[in-house]
Amino acid sequence: MRRWSETAERVAATTRTSEKTAILAEYLASLDAAELPIAAVFLTGRPFPEHDPRTLGLGWSGLSAAVLAVAGADQDAFRRAYDRTSDVAASVRLVLEEAGHAAADPAEPTLLEVFAALEAIEAAAGADAKLVILEGLLRRCSPATAAGLARVLTGELRVGLREGLLEAAIARAFDRPLAAVQRAGQLTGDVGRTAALARDNRLADASVTLFHPMRCMLASPAEDAAEIMARLGPTAWVEDKYDGIRAQLHRRGTEVRLFSRDLNDIGGQFPEVVDGARDLTWAGILDGEILAWRDDQVLPFLQLQARLGRKAPSAKIRAEVPVIFVAWDALALDTDGDGTTRSLLDEPLAERRRRLEALDLALAADGGRFALSHLVSVGSVDALEAAFAAARARRNEGLLVKDPTSRYTPGRRGLGWLKMKKALATIDCVIVGVELGHGKRHGVLSDYTFAVRDEAAGALVTIGKAYSGLTDAELAEMTRWFEAHTVSTHGRYRVVEPSMVVEVAFDVIMRSTRHRSGFALRFPRIARLRSDKAAADADTVATVARLYEELQHGAEHLVTATARR
Repeated sequence: MRRWSETAERVAATTRTSEKTAILAEYLASLDAAELPIAAVFLTGRPFPEHDPRTLGLGWSGLSAAVLAVAGADQDAFRRAYDRTSDVAASVRLVLEEAGHAAADPAEPTLLEVFAALEAIEAAAGADAKLVILEGLLRRCSPATAAGLARVLTGELRVGLREGLLEAAIARAFDRPLAAVQRAGQLTGDVGRTAALARDNRLADASVTLFHPMRCMLASPAEDAAEIMARLGPTAWVEDKYDGIRAQLHRRGTEVRLFSRDLNDIGGQFPEVVDGARDLTWAGILDGEILAWRDDQVLPFLQLQARLGRKAPSAKIRAEVPVIFVAWDALALDTDGDGTTRSLLDEPLAERRRRLEALDLALAADGGRFALSHLVSVGSVDALEAAFAAARARRNEGLLVKDPTSRYTPGRRGLGWLKMKKALATIDCVIVGVELGHGKRHGVLSDYTFAVRDEAAGALVTIGKAYSGLTDAELAEMTRWFEAHTVSTHGRYRVVEPSMVVEVAFDVIMRSTRHRSGFALRFPRIARLRSDKAAADADTVATVARLYEELQHGAEHLVTATARR
């Protein structure tokens, strides 16, 4: 584990992609068959492979408690270190170094021993039992190695390592074609297995496997209709971009599993979809979206959130937030009826859609739990704009615009699929709080809490928080302003003088008890600074409420019922 941590530090120390790739390739090539998959997975910032549903059950408090116990430090030592570094791994190292900690084992734990300890932590019952194992592991580590372990435990790798760069390093380490490594990674969803296949020259063995989730194909963002049609025209396929959660449905016989975009099994959260799929007559893998749905129309994502993160929703929750699975792609099917599931990834979208429609989900499914995505063909900019407006009226985020000849490329963004989204509106808000940023934004006050005016109460009431939209130069300038206009400091958060106005763009307005305004904005981002406006010129709760009502009254039923029962 010491060499892994040292390699991570070396990768973090350079900004040159070629040098990062070379460092990783040399390291990966030096590992034996047992170490390689573990090291590769750790380099993604995960303790277990992407498709592995296991979690450690250790949060910030668990890690900090274990580090403080090993260091013999006071309860505020970790917080003070984090305030200085804005990085968990650096904080772990700092606390241990300041305590004079030295590894109890001069050899330090191996990758295999660390992985075995992580498996034991995952299997341990109760926080106390998990902490005993973690403390024992940390005592064997030097501060530098403990910092590397913290990167894996928290998922905060922060070494400037993208997935594509790791794949390039695997290809270089074992002298394999990069395209073959990428393809294997797409199909397996497991960089550790991909590295092992590359090492053994067996990349061609990677294949679509039922009940083993693959990464979802992603769409590239675009807003301009003319640009979209120039890329995908003269004729493009257009689907509604739903405000739900991406899901893969795997089915054979009575065995059914649902996987999320991050490859976790979520079937327990949506048992009605799983139960309904058992009555279907095909075997294979579908790509689609789970939506909150009632009375033939989509419900806001905020309501769907009540279903998320639950091992098994109560009957009350299921009744309050019913769901459906909207299918838009067929990734693998038993096309010949011989029990063999064959990949459709290399088939054009038009053929995959034909096979999807042939499944006749509506006739086979029980309980109205399935639908096909709303799909139309457009041949002009005006037609695309009209389709976008219609999708918005159906309470959807926007559009997915697709090339009907495109192949399905798991885990990749390309120009074969484009997502068309536009800000619903903008409102002028007053910044009332800021927070110290993390990672690259260490030392920068970049997370802004903003508010609108409640005229009845004569006060500012919060409506959201955003950290994107401004340039580095603007952030630096704003940081200096906020430092000079801080009212009070609460750890990493500062209450600031409520006089800075920003224009905030967003996609959806939702009712919410989280903010004092009674509303929340979905995907808020800062459109521009409004130095020309004073706090008294900011928008009001009444303005937000009017926008919300206009959105609600303008919504029409979701027109996707061609395959709904």
